[in-house]
Amino acid sequence: QVQLVESGGGLVQAGGSLRLSCAASVRSNSAYAMGWFRQAPGKEREFVGGIGWSASMTNYADSVKGRFTISRDMVKNTVFLQMNSLNPEDTAVYYCAASPLPRAPTDERRYNYWGQGTQVTVSS
Repeated sequence: QVQLVESGGGLVQAGGSLRLSCAASVRSNSAYAMGWFRQAPGKEREFVGGIGWSASMTNYADSVKGRFTISRDMVKNTVFLQMNSLNPEDTAVYYCAASPLPRAPTDERRYNYWGQGTQVTVSS
């Protein structure tokens, strides 16, 4: 069983930055690829980006490439989502999830564990 807890959400003005954290309960999260998803009101949940077993294996949705960066701290069992140049279209509940696959899949059905989500609101 893996428990994931997100934190770091909040209200930020357009152009600002936020860093989300996802703390995993297991001793080591190296056996899981970690993904970040988001769900805006009235929309389906979408893949934002992910990091694989190797920290060099990252992938991002086109909408966030160049603005968002995912990293992981193996000692703290934590994954981070650094979000820069935020715009109102980034407003959503952000979720982290764990997948047993080596590379973070974009399909949410490939993830076994999910956090409770954290709200990110970007004002114009």
